Amino acid sequence: MRILMVLAHPLEDSFAASVARAAKETLEGRGHRVDLLDLYREGFDPRLTIAERGSYFAERGSYFAERYDASDVAGWIERLKAAEGLVLVFPQWWFNFPAILKGFFDRVFAPGVAFEHDPAGGRIVPRLTNIRLFWALTTTGSPWWVVRLYMGDPVRRLLKRGIAAFCSKDVDFRMISLHDMDRATEAKRKHHLERVRALMSRI
Repeated sequence: MRILMVLAHPLEDSFAASVARAAKETLEGRGHRVDLLDLYREGFDPRLTIAERGSYFAERGSYFAERYDASDVAGWIERLKAAEGLVLVFPQWWFNFPAILKGFFDRVFAPGVAFEHDPAGGRIVPRLTNIRLFWALTTTGSPWWVVRLYMGDPVRRLLKRGIAAFCSKDVDFRMISLHDMDRATEAKRKHHLERVRALMSRI
């Protein structure tokens, strides 16, 4: 399987980088081809440009046509379209995505790429039918009960019900989280890396 792995963390020696490395090594050991897209190291700009936003809804007659100006992100779009699986590796900050990952969704998961607008109404028509697997490997600074019970697990809901569901039908979605990362011991982090390797070996 061709897997695009998107890493979103500014520090090269972060735990997220360790998770990405463990996942990549395991997947490649299983014979999968992994394209590591390190957003910070590749200098990805998360800001939606004027041209991109201006072309988001390009009118044609009485309905909207997909004429998104993807010129600045064409390379990243091609890598997404070439993938059969997508693995996101990122920390959750303020119960949300890092800004650079949110910008990746804004700019790359665009009309004509990840979805289309139905001319008959506001329905979203998925276009990323090449993506069969959509996994997220993440950490939270808060304990699990704060994330799930108090906050309602917002990142999981956004990914599963929003981005994954609106981009590809019947996608294999899974999110693996290490909670309470700010107080995690070395043993707990090591155990989580072993868990990541074990789960990746099932793909």
